[in-house]
Amino acid sequence: MDVGLKRELEEKVRSGERLTREDGIALYESDDLAWLGGLAHEVRTRLNGDVVHFNVNRHLNMTNVCTASCAYCSFQRKPGEKDAYTMRIEEAVKLAEEMRSENLTELHIVNGLHPNLPWRYYPRSLRELKAALPEVSLKAFTATEIHHFETISGLSASEILDELIDAGLESLTGGGAEIFDWEVRQHIVDHRTHWEDWSRIHRLAHEKGLKTPCTMLYGHIEEPRHRVDHVLRLRELQNETGGFQVFIPLRYQHDFVDMKDGKVRNRLQARTQMATGAEALKTFAVSRLLFDNVPHVKVFWVMHGVQTAQLALQHGADDMDGSVVEYKITHDADNFGTPNKLTREDLLDLIRDAGFRPVERNTRYEIIREYEGPDPARRESPQPMRV
Repeated sequence: MDVGLKRELEEKVRSGERLTREDGIALYESDDLAWLGGLAHEVRTRLNGDVVHFNVNRHLNMTNVCTASCAYCSFQRKPGEKDAYTMRIEEAVKLAEEMRSENLTELHIVNGLHPNLPWRYYPRSLRELKAALPEVSLKAFTATEIHHFETISGLSASEILDELIDAGLESLTGGGAEIFDWEVRQHIVDHRTHWEDWSRIHRLAHEKGLKTPCTMLYGHIEEPRHRVDHVLRLRELQNETGGFQVFIPLRYQHDFVDMKDGKVRNRLQARTQMATGAEALKTFAVSRLLFDNVPHVKVFWVMHGVQTAQLALQHGADDMDGSVVEYKITHDADNFGTPNKLTREDLLDLIRDAGFRPVERNTRYEIIREYEGPDPARRESPQPMRV
């Protein structure tokens, strides 16, 4: 990158001036990852100090039966397939109750778009989960699922959200976003929820007082300009509603685990390579620099591996997704030994080892407990990158 442009971008970031589409593309074109990471770290430090947020959550997927066959997805199954499943609500509640022993604070619920389950299954499941675990926040359903509920119920998204909120919903999930630009989206998504409906549903959720995450699936057939476009769309919606709490870049995975039945459902992997660690860190840094109106950037360690997740904390991220026991959507797809579970103590150690101070939060980013940071008396104890 030209030295003059570098200086201009630094001045913009340090003065709080909003970066443009052209700036975002220029940042992706830079091969100076240390400079990018340092600039993003300045922003995350200005917003969040030396803190890394985390929560203790579990993922619950009540069905993997789905009408869609998205090109990147290995989770979906069609009715009648050998390993297709749909839980009775009582089964889901029992499974959730088994998870509560570690001071669980959040259930993250995402499902396939089941063609035959009635709409009433969904609010009833939330109501019974909330009755069984009143202290646990329910973060449930993608905008794609809400759009599906409109189809099967005949209700509007507004009516659906009202009923789900009454049943205990505290936040939507951020899924279904993938990449919004139609140039890419038409090749990767096999459902009818695109930017117009995704943004409509999150806008409605924000109007009703819900705070939600937003996501981006990167590292497949998209180009950096598509990532920039994706973030800028979300940034504009955030200007309007202020309802996004956190942005989560999700690393696209190849299918090495879910082909047990001999079927490779991920139709992209024959012509794609997964993002390298360096590309992942660049994506976190550029996202943090562009997304100037969202307070948090989260690294989902299941999709990035533990070491890359720690490094992302030095490249703009200030939140490490919680202690997932089993993540059925994608897990250990690239065979780098990601564990099935991180306990609260594991997360505390990882955050301190990266040089930060752990803070446990709830779904709404309210602080539950603050912990001691790295021991400054130990010479080998890491410290955050100085800014």
